[in-house]
Amino acid sequence: MKNKFLLEMKSRGYLNQCTDLNELDEICNNGHITGYIGFDCTASSLHVGSLLQIMILKLMQKNGHQPIVLLGGGTTLIGDPSGKDSTRKILNQEEINNNIRNIKKVFNKILDTTNKKTKPIFVDNAEWLTKLNYIKFLRDIGSHFTINKMLTFDSVKLRLEREQSLSYMEFNYMILQAYDFYQLFKNNNCILQIGGSDQWGNIINGVELIRRILKKDSYGLTSPLITLASGAKMGKTEKGAVWLNEDLLSPYDYWQFWRNTDDRDVKRFLNFFTEIDTSEIEKVCEKEKNINKLKILLANKATEILHGKIASQKAEKTAKETFESGGIGLDLPEIKILESEIKEGMSILDFLSKNKIMSSKNEARRAILNKGVKINNILLENENKTIKYTDFKKEILKISYGKKKHYLVKII
Repeated sequence: MKNKFLLEMKSRGYLNQCTDLNELDEICNNGHITGYIGFDCTASSLHVGSLLQIMILKLMQKNGHQPIVLLGGGTTLIGDPSGKDSTRKILNQEEINNNIRNIKKVFNKILDTTNKKTKPIFVDNAEWLTKLNYIKFLRDIGSHFTINKMLTFDSVKLRLEREQSLSYMEFNYMILQAYDFYQLFKNNNCILQIGGSDQWGNIINGVELIRRILKKDSYGLTSPLITLASGAKMGKTEKGAVWLNEDLLSPYDYWQFWRNTDDRDVKRFLNFFTEIDTSEIEKVCEKEKNINKLKILLANKATEILHGKIASQKAEKTAKETFESGGIGLDLPEIKILESEIKEGMSILDFLSKNKIMSSKNEARRAILNKGVKINNILLENENKTIKYTDFKKEILKISYGKKKHYLVKII
C-alpha cells in the first residue's frame, strides 16, 4: 500500500478486511474520496463501542477525505440483527428523531466541521426508506438478492443455528443497508462503506447491488470488533454502558474508564483511541515502564478528543486529589439531596441504596462490614450511622465505595 490513509488504518489496527485493497489504495492515492459509516439510533447516545468507527471517520478527514455519517432513522425502525440474540425493542419515529439529535452532538465535538472539503455530511436513511413503494422495491432491488445467499451471512446464520427467532422484518435489514450504499453512491458519489467486521456480509451486498444496477465499482472495508483482554465486550462496565454524551456520563467518569484499562490493552488502545503518532506510541511504550503513567496518558488523550483539553486536565486533577492526596476532588460525580431530606438525619444504609451507590441495603451493610465505605476519607465502621447536616463540609460530603467509586453529595 502507498496511501497514507490506508497505511495509518493498518498501522493503528483499524483495518480488518477490504473488498479490493489494491484498487482502493490506487483510488485514494489519485484523489480524495467520500466514504460512509452507518450508526444505529436505538439510544439517545452512542457508547464507547462505536468510538473506533468515529476515529476512522476522523482519520479520513485528516487525510483529506470526506466522511458521511449515516444516522439510521429508517433502519432503526427495523433493527440490525447482526450479533444480536433477539429482536431489538421497536422505537417510534419521535423517539428515533430525538436520538438522532442527541447523537449528532458527539460527531460535532469529535469531527472537524470547519473545513468545507472534509466536514461530515449527515444523512438520515429515513429520507428514502420511508418513501419506498413495496412492490416497486421488490421488483427493482429485491430481485438482485437470493434467499440461498442471504442465509449464508453470519447475521442470519448464527441466529438460526442458535434456534433463536429471526423476524421477516429483521431478515430484510441487509437489503435495506445495501440500498443505503446504492443511494449514497448514486447521489453523493460515495464509493466506500466502512463498518465493523460483523457488517461484512451487509457491506458486500451493497457493493454487489451497485455493480449489478449501475455497472460501477464500489468498495467495502471493515475494522475488527474490539474485545477487552479480559474477554468482556468493549463499552460495557459493571455500572453499565460507557456513553459518549456528557449528560449520560461525566467527563470524569469517562476519564476513569480509560484510566482503569487492563494493562494488556493499554498499547492497543493508545493506537485505537488517541491521535498520538504510532511511532511515538512505540517509543513511549518501550521507554515508560510504569504502566499507570501510560494509562493516564491514554485517559488524558482519549478524554481530550471527546470533551476537550480543559475537561481532560480537570479530570486528571480530580483523580489526583481523590486517590493520591485524599482530597475532596470537586469534579467527582454528584449526588444532589434536598436539605429537608438530611435535616432529620438519614440512615447510611438508606442513603447508599436510595442513591444507587449500592443496589440494596444488604449490599451496603456488607460493604461497611468489609471496611469498603468511607465518608470524607474516614473509614466507616458503624452500619447504624446516620448522616446528618453536621457531616457536611460547606454543604459537601464525599462518599467512597472501594478504591475507585467516589461521589460528592451536595445539599440543594
